[in-house]
Amino acid sequence: MAQSRPARTHVGIWIAITVVLVASLVATLWVPFYNHLTPALGGFPFFYWYQLMWVPIVAILSAVAYLLSKVARRGNADNQQTVAGQEPWEAN
Repeated sequence: MAQSRPARTHVGIWIAITVVLVASLVATLWVPFYNHLTPALGGFPFFYWYQLMWVPIVAILSAVAYLLSKVARRGNADNQQTVAGQEPWEAN
């Protein structure tokens, strides 16, 4: 007998996570974005400080993606417990 799968929830959150992570990858790995010498900042060519600028940005975006994934997983766990006939606060 086939079991029914619970409805997919939080698809929008997973799309947001994907967009955040892909944006950081494209911005740092697509060389034509930053393959320039000017403008220089503090004597550093553009391609150096552009890459260095993305280090803290990617760290923040990764943290946001992680927190969003925790929210989505917690919501899925709540839905599965409710579907099983148990309320989320009644979990063992």
